Amino acid sequence: MARTPTLIISTALALGLAGCASHPTNAQIGTGAGAVAGGLLGDVVFGSTLGTVGGAAAGALIGNEIGKRNDGPSQKKRGKHRH
Repeated sequence: MARTPTLIISTALALGLAGCASHPTNAQIGTGAGAVAGGLLGDVVFGSTLGTVGGAAAGALIGNEIGKRNDGPSQKKRGKHRH
């Protein structure tokens, strides 16, 4: 039963990020991947809803920072490009 909160959080984050942009930046991808990985790890380590949510939050922050470092200057302005 402990997998249910993880699945719900992972699905909500995936759907939320899917609507962000058609061409997500590395920071957005890192946030989603970090949240899912952190939620799963938090659930395994702590075995509680609080551990899952805390792990997802920490993973999202870490993933976002790693993604930002991998984004080049052109990707930071990706929303302002011409077709």
